[in-house]
Amino acid sequence: MPREKDLKRLVRARMKKTGESYTSARSQLLRKSPAKTAVRRTAAPAASPATPAIDHAGVAGMADAVIKEKTGRTWEEWTQTLDKHRAHEMAHRDIAMIVSATYKVPAWWTQTVTVGYERIKGLRARGQRRDGTYEAAKSRTYNVPVAALFDAWADAATRRRWLDEAGVKVRTASAPKAMRLGWNDGSIAVIMFTPKGTGKSTVAVQHTKLPDKETSNRLKTFWSERLDSLADVLTKS
Repeated sequence: MPREKDLKRLVRARMKKTGESYTSARSQLLRKSPAKTAVRRTAAPAASPATPAIDHAGVAGMADAVIKEKTGRTWEEWTQTLDKHRAHEMAHRDIAMIVSATYKVPAWWTQTVTVGYERIKGLRARGQRRDGTYEAAKSRTYNVPVAALFDAWADAATRRRWLDEAGVKVRTASAPKAMRLGWNDGSIAVIMFTPKGTGKSTVAVQHTKLPDKETSNRLKTFWSERLDSLADVLTKS
């Protein structure tokens, strides 16, 4: 029920509007007031929207079971750990230093944790680097020694048999471990070679400095096809 002062004000307003007497207007207001009060008391409070749970593993791009086995923490645990260092405000190199030096994670897995954390925090998208450019990565294992695999990239004549791309130049090479290829558009392909025993080896391609995700997707397809062609050349050789 409205307080007496407010009630009088409402009664006078109703009298002016309807022409009713004071008693009649007051009676009508008092009759309506309890119903409104009851509605207010019984109305359920509006439910606040639920905060969607983050699929840490899905955003990071690797299963929790794998990252837990290799680094000792799940993605959610890594996110909580690095948040305590305010790592989301740091450069990529500084985050990697914390993961490596403070938590003793091996080099390759340090990069995996760092990149995954940056994706979870929205600092980069899948295939994107912290500077805003994109990259395309592919790898393949072949049944040849690592020296033979390296030579198939380093020797220009052999390379043209499976990678006949105009303007490709070898920028640097360290046999039989690594190579950098330059493209006319300014992008760079970093090639890493890893022995897998005496007669097997792996090549990993990371094509960097790409302008957008569309270019990244196109080059993933391109490298998948080129590595298939390389397999044919190595088999024939």
